[in-house]
Amino acid sequence: MGISSSHTEGGVTVVTLDFPPVNAVPSGGWFALADAVRDAGDDPATHVVVLRAQGRGFCAGVDIKEIQRSEDRQAVLAVNRGCAAAFGAVYDCAVPVIAAVHGFCLGGGIGLVGNADVVVASDDATFGLPEVDRGALGAATHLSRLVPQHLMRALYYTARSIGAAELHHHGGVYQVVPREELDAAALALAREIARKDTRVIRRAKEAINGIDAQPVRRDYRFEQGFTYELDLTGAADEARRAFLDGKAR
Repeated sequence: MGISSSHTEGGVTVVTLDFPPVNAVPSGGWFALADAVRDAGDDPATHVVVLRAQGRGFCAGVDIKEIQRSEDRQAVLAVNRGCAAAFGAVYDCAVPVIAAVHGFCLGGGIGLVGNADVVVASDDATFGLPEVDRGALGAATHLSRLVPQHLMRALYYTARSIGAAELHHHGGVYQVVPREELDAAALALAREIARKDTRVIRRAKEAINGIDAQPVRRDYRFEQGFTYELDLTGAADEARRAFLDGKAR
């Protein structure tokens, strides 16, 4: 349980999230994920990273219960910094990162997927940001990398989710496969890339990030400032309490 890494033949490192029951990741888990992805990219034997998850879905976002248990705002700060570290590690990883997504991909899951290089999804995968219903903001930066601007705004304001097939239509998902074929499809794509000269691919990753028009780290930290503002006003606490009490709209 937690974050684990395994090395497969052909230079592929698989990083797995496993936080039962729904992969709601605690603050320490985000930092552990950042370390695992960063370490994989720093390893010369790794040519590609596959980011996947165990359980019912890819990721349900942050562990809201951890935040509510905190008597001060240190948990909010820890989660904010942990998410920023994990999302940044995926984006800055020295080698391509392929996200293999099944089931639900919510909140912080969008931050991971939006910063990945390639997304492969199972046909039951759904993607969404329920942040406005939780009294928080964040990951619009990353959702905007998966769908066009106006669709991102509609999904963000309504907290609705979008299916893998529709995301594939908009180019946010590279490939949609049956659930039972997801890991094999992600590994097959990873191995195809891994067979290239890793010296070239590593420079290609650096070059592509260098010409990216969106400063993802800055944009996400800007969003997080409003999350903290909502926490200070009490709006976030009310929304989290309502969600945990089963009364969220």
